[in-house]
Amino acid sequence: MHLLVTGGAGFIGSNFIRYWLANHSEDKITNLDALTYAGNAENVRGLDADHHIFIHGDIRDSAIVERAMDGVDMVVHFAAESHVDRSIDGARIFLDTNVLGTHTLLEEVRRRGEQIKRFHHISTDEVFGSLNINSTEKFYEDTPYDPRSPYSASKAASDHIVRSYFHTHHLPVTISNCSNNYGPYHFPEKLIPLMIMNALRDIPLPVYGDGMNIRDWIHVEDHCAGIEAVLSKGTVGETYCLGGNAERHNIDVVKKILVLTGKSDLLIKYVEDRKGHDRRYAIDSSKAKKALGWVPKKTFEQGLKETVEWYKNNESWWKPLVK
Repeated sequence: MHLLVTGGAGFIGSNFIRYWLANHSEDKITNLDALTYAGNAENVRGLDADHHIFIHGDIRDSAIVERAMDGVDMVVHFAAESHVDRSIDGARIFLDTNVLGTHTLLEEVRRRGEQIKRFHHISTDEVFGSLNINSTEKFYEDTPYDPRSPYSASKAASDHIVRSYFHTHHLPVTISNCSNNYGPYHFPEKLIPLMIMNALRDIPLPVYGDGMNIRDWIHVEDHCAGIEAVLSKGTVGETYCLGGNAERHNIDVVKKILVLTGKSDLLIKYVEDRKGHDRRYAIDSSKAKKALGWVPKKTFEQGLKETVEWYKNNESWWKPLVK
């Protein structure tokens, strides 16, 4: 099997490549990544060149996309602008990459006819909007879309484009919407890596608002296993929600990180809340469990402890990113 992984030098993409090659040693991966600020060639350093081919390029460039798809059987599409704060400050690149880039990939898949056996699109729970913090309701595959930020709106648009190519052109697509990922190789602007790195450097940990926003956390390795299950057992045209069954208040996550790093709560610094900050996300993964036999294996406590240890042991990876 030959896979094209877009955004394979990013956080989730690079973890997926490492996971896939560890579990499918005969397969080959072409990794197409633009190496923007969150893409890091160090994330895939040391991979076997016979099984991992890196192409530096943009998914909006049809010529590069055409070259990257040569000989490919499946496309796993991670590449995206993904940080909410950055989308608030400048939305255009999110629309260009997440919507037009996805369209460029779909057009190349369509052009190739039956060559591509699956186009899997990685989406997010943020397309569904926000849940009541006091409810037990969760997002599931049929939850109406209600994106609240330019980032989530661009991801919602890309989801709709992918589905339209299934219905209109009969492309063999699947989609997965995941909850918040954490784990190794995570760029430091996101909550968990930022808090770990700041704690390790004894500098303030900025917490938005009252810190009571709730996120459902999934370890990136469990997410990768979920994508593997969709590719091997998923039904074309279907969407699967992949959650970690680990809802936590942001402030509780921050305090747990301080305990794991041996630091004081005095490092916590409450800051002005993010514009349009969604209050709660939670994923119902029952469809994936029933149809794919997939469930997350790592508890949040286990995964967070392993993640903190990884950052402690890999300062040479993250320190150049936080100068």
